[in-house]
Amino acid sequence: MNSFGITDRGKVRRDNQDSFLIERVEGRNCLVAVLCDGMGGEKAGNIASDLAAKTYAGVLKQRLGSPKLKIADVPRAMQEACAEANHMVYSYSCFDREYTGMGTTLVSAVMFDERVFVLNVGDSRAYKLTRKKIIQITRDHSLVQDMVDRGEISAAEARNHPRRNVITRALGVDENVPSDSFSPRLMRGDLLLLCSDGLTNMLEDQEIFRASREHHDPLSLGRALMGMALERGARDNVTIIALTK
Repeated sequence: MNSFGITDRGKVRRDNQDSFLIERVEGRNCLVAVLCDGMGGEKAGNIASDLAAKTYAGVLKQRLGSPKLKIADVPRAMQEACAEANHMVYSYSCFDREYTGMGTTLVSAVMFDERVFVLNVGDSRAYKLTRKKIIQITRDHSLVQDMVDRGEISAAEARNHPRRNVITRALGVDENVPSDSFSPRLMRGDLLLLCSDGLTNMLEDQEIFRASREHHDPLSLGRALMGMALERGARDNVTIIALTK
């Protein structure tokens, strides 16, 4: 398994409120990747994403380290880790008024040789990139996605909608938050991409796919996509994680 992660504050924002971690789990041949995009003010957003990523990864690695945990139980372990991360950020926001209302998205993948599991809260995304197409694995928890689902606007209109950054789920905002789980089938040669909306607001899905056809490994693809986002002006923080078996 190969992996690469990269983050940049972009061309407009003064601070980087995105956080990510990629870690191997001792005793199991697997990778844990998590990406968080914080919100709630410059300082609070950074704290929310960092707290969530570290708490989530720490709890999940502990769960995965147990020899009693079966692969079929990994999605539940990811949901439990997400709940712990939400509790940590929410508790922190209640402790200090300066951080009231802070929150963060979260998208994560656990990759084994034989299975891949994905979880998300918010509008940070996971994509599967094959030789022939790009597939969005996650569904955005956002106002405009709800509008698209109801047929009120098109997907193209959603990209430029004035409220496209309004999310309907985030860690740390409420005491409890539901997460979505997926089990995509990843073949040899496929790429798994996790990214914040700083990338997807700059690049169309087909542009990401074309880049993956020119850059076949995680490192070169991650750097290429970051370069493209920065060339477009990168109005937000940009974070990318790419994984292959």
